[in-house]
Amino acid sequence: MTTSTRRRLVVGIACAATVISFTGLSQPAHAATTRHVIKGSAAPWVDDAQQLGATPARSQVEFGVLLSMTDPAGAAAALQRISTPQSPSYGHWLTNAQFDAAYAPAPSSVTAVRSWLTGQGFTIRGTLRSGMYVEVGGTAAQVESTFGSSLNQYSYQGQDVRANAQVLSLPSNVPTDVSGAIAGVVGVDEGQALKQPADTLPGPPDGARDGVAPCSTYYGQKTATAQPKAYGKHVPYVVCGYGPQQYQSAYGESGLLRNGISGHGVTVAITDAYASPTLAVDTHQYNQVHRQPQFQRGQLTQVVPPADGYGSIDDCGGNGWYGEETLDVEAVHAMAPGAKVVYVGATDCFGGLDEAWATTIDNHVADIVTNSWTDGVDDLADLGQDYIDFYQQFSLEAALTGITVNFSSGDDGDHTAGGTDLASKTAEFPADLPYVTGVGGTSVQIGRTNQWVGEHGWSNAYSQLAGTAWDPAPPGDYSSGGGGGTSQLFGEPFYQRGVVPSSLTDSDGGAPMRVVPDISMPGDPNTGMIVGETQAFPDGTYWDQYRIGGTSLSSPLMAGLLAVADQDAHHSLGFVNPLYYAMNGGRGLHDLVAPSSPLSEVRTNFVNGVDSSDGLSYELRTTDVQSSTLHDVPGYDNETGVGSPNGPSFFSIIVAKSKFAH
Repeated sequence: MTTSTRRRLVVGIACAATVISFTGLSQPAHAATTRHVIKGSAAPWVDDAQQLGATPARSQVEFGVLLSMTDPAGAAAALQRISTPQSPSYGHWLTNAQFDAAYAPAPSSVTAVRSWLTGQGFTIRGTLRSGMYVEVGGTAAQVESTFGSSLNQYSYQGQDVRANAQVLSLPSNVPTDVSGAIAGVVGVDEGQALKQPADTLPGPPDGARDGVAPCSTYYGQKTATAQPKAYGKHVPYVVCGYGPQQYQSAYGESGLLRNGISGHGVTVAITDAYASPTLAVDTHQYNQVHRQPQFQRGQLTQVVPPADGYGSIDDCGGNGWYGEETLDVEAVHAMAPGAKVVYVGATDCFGGLDEAWATTIDNHVADIVTNSWTDGVDDLADLGQDYIDFYQQFSLEAALTGITVNFSSGDDGDHTAGGTDLASKTAEFPADLPYVTGVGGTSVQIGRTNQWVGEHGWSNAYSQLAGTAWDPAPPGDYSSGGGGGTSQLFGEPFYQRGVVPSSLTDSDGGAPMRVVPDISMPGDPNTGMIVGETQAFPDGTYWDQYRIGGTSLSSPLMAGLLAVADQDAHHSLGFVNPLYYAMNGGRGLHDLVAPSSPLSEVRTNFVNGVDSSDGLSYELRTTDVQSSTLHDVPGYDNETGVGSPNGPSFFSIIVAKSKFAH
C-alpha cells in the first residue's frame, strides 16, 4: 500500500504563487452593481470535461467559507523570528489566544459572515475556533442563487464530479464587512452533491499478504541462490518487513526508551478518512506479538463522526483507508510508545478530510500532526486558489502555534514515470506547503543486530523472472519512489535559502521556488514495516500481518521519532523545518547518496496475493535507480531532502540546537 491520493482531478496547467498569496474578492471600481468576484474560484478543467447536466436543485451541498487572516505577511515574518534557531525569539510559539488576537479575523467579521449566510438560507454546520472557517450546508439552488454560478455534473478522467460552471461571486449589495472578510469558498466544486451518507462503515478490507517467504528477517540475511544472478552475483531476498525494535535501534532510540524518553507528555494526531472498527483490538494484538508496551487508558483516542455520519464511501475506497489508519497508529506507537495518539477520522476523503485536518490544528489537538495522504500534483488549475489558501492559512497557524505538521511527499517520484515523461514533472500538495514538513521516502538496510547498515533514496525498478532470466534486463521498469521536486505554487521559504542549490529552486528558470522533501524516513515497500490488521480472507476474517511501505510509513515514523525528541528537549519543537535545515551536512543526519554500484534484491510474491495455492512469483528490485529527475547527492537533494536522522546524534544535536531560547 502506498500514500493515499484522495481527491482532486489532475489537469496540466502550471501556475506559480508567492509564499503568501491569500486572495479574496475583487470588484471593478466603475460598476456599482457589479458582483464581487471571488478570485481563484473558477474550475478551469470544466472546459475539457463532458457535461452531464445540471446538478439537481435540491441536492445538498456542503462547503466552507474561508475568512481572511489579519496581516498574513506579518504572520509569516513573525514565524521566521520564532522558528529560526539562532533567533532570540526562537521557540516562543504563540498560544491560541495570542494567535487569535494578532492574526485571526475579528469576531465581528465572523458574526457578520455567519449572519449573512444564514440570511441567504444556508445552515451553519459549524465554525472553527479561530473563526477562520465557517462550515456551511445548503441546496444547489441556494448556492447558485447566492454565488452567481450554475452547478453542473461533469465526467472527467473517469470520475463523475460537481463543479461551478462560472467563477463564484457575491451579490453587489453584500455588506462590506462581509465582502471584506471572505477570502474564499472551498468545496463547491468537489463533486459531492450526489454522494449520500452511508448508514454504517463497511467491514474489514479484503486480505492481502506482502512479505512472503523466502524473505529476510534483516537485510542480507538470505541470499537468493535459487534465482538468477543480477549484476553478476546472487543478491539477497528482500526483508519480510521490519518491526518496531529494528526501527527503534536503527534510528537511535533504544537507549532513550530504556531511560523513559518515549514521547511521554507529547500528543501525536493522525488524520485520515473513516475509522477502522477493529483498530483497538488490532493494535493490542500487534503490541502483544511485537512485545511493545500496550496503550494505557486514554493513551489512544479517536475523534470520529457518528456511525451514520460518513459519506462518499464508494468514491473514496471506504475500508481501504483502514489499513492506512492502522499503519499510522502502529508506526507512531512503534517509535513513540509513550506518546498519546489521537486518531481523527474524517467523514469522507473530500471536504470532510479538509475540515478534519483544519479543526485538528485550530483546536490544537496535538503537538504533532501526521498526514499520510496527498492531493496529487501541485497544480493550481486542479486545486484552485481558494483551496490552496485554505491549506496555507491553517498550516501557517499551526507553525505559529508550535504544531509540527508532517505530510507524506507521495509515492510517484516526480511524476515523470521514471524520467520518461518530463512534461509531467511536479511535486505534490500539500507536502510542498512552506509551513509543513514534507517527509520523503528511503530504502534502509538494517542489520542482524538491528544496526543501521545503509540507506538510499527510494526509487525502485523491477524485472520479472521469466524462465531462467530477469525480464526486462535489470534495472527493469520504474515502479515507484519517494516524492520530491520543485513546487509550482510556493516561493522559496526562508529556511531553504543558502541550503537548497539554485539548480533545484530555479529549475524552471523563474523565481526561486520551494523544494521537497525536507527530511526522509523509510518508505520503500520492499523494506517497509510489518503491520497487523483484521482483514477478510477467503478462509475467514481475522487478524494477520503484512509488509507495507510508501511515504504513508515515512510520515508517521518521523512523527513518532519527533515525539521522542520533544520529550527529550522538554518542549515542543514546533515548526521544525528551520531546525532540520540548520542541521544539514552535520553529524545529526545521514547525508544520503546513491549507491556506487547497483543495489538489488529478490522479492517473492503470492501469485494470487493471498496464499501459495496458485504458486509463487519472483521479481528483481533495483533501488535508487536514478532514472528520474530526482537524485540523492551530497548535501540537500530533491530525493531525500537533508537526509535521514542519524541515530543518537540526531537527538543530541536537535535538542542542543533547540535550546537557544530555553
